[in-house]
Amino acid sequence: MLIHSDFSRRAIVTPADHDWVASPQSGVERVMLDRIGSERARATSLVRYQPHSVFPAHGHPSGEEILVLDGTFSDDSGDYGAGWYLRNPPGSSHQPSSTEGALIFVKLWQMPEGESTTVRLDTHDPAAWHREGAHEVCPLYQSAYEQVSLQRLPSGAPVSVDTQGGAELLVLDGQLVEGREPFGRGSWMRLPPGAVCTLTAGADGVTIYLKAGHLAGLIP
Repeated sequence: MLIHSDFSRRAIVTPADHDWVASPQSGVERVMLDRIGSERARATSLVRYQPHSVFPAHGHPSGEEILVLDGTFSDDSGDYGAGWYLRNPPGSSHQPSSTEGALIFVKLWQMPEGESTTVRLDTHDPAAWHREGAHEVCPLYQSAYEQVSLQRLPSGAPVSVDTQGGAELLVLDGQLVEGREPFGRGSWMRLPPGAVCTLTAGADGVTIYLKAGHLAGLIP
């Protein structure tokens, strides 16, 4: 299965484009944002757990990254409400579930060999944030391979995106604007290495997930 698999091209998925499809597990469905492979795939998805859904225990040979968007997501390590960022390194395993239901943003099979960092970070904790000029930043993870953060920007503020190694954004709240085109909550954008774009926060500001640098080695 190939979905937005050409990393030399920009990819955008807005809420109007969300096509929820059932996963192999009853009660769990997903929007496939990009994907290379079938069930064992390099994939970026929105995943929705219905209440009392349980996914079978499984491993992550190339790692897993999760941002909880709504509800409560659970696995062997605990229960995580909206705003929690989880990073499970290559070789980890777990049995995910949700008692009340959950919506999560998930990235699979996208970590380099040798990465060993496990992250559990509550982004609703004010201590996790710091100010950089006009905007606020919550660092999630940083390495030579990628930089991951949440960012809050006030109305009209420019979004500083280093696209040298490619970049990926998910709108968590408010609107992101390019030219005259607004991208609301739930919009996802992937920018190829070297892309040129001008993004600003909408009238009510914007909160985004931002990952940069991770696409550098994916274009021949």
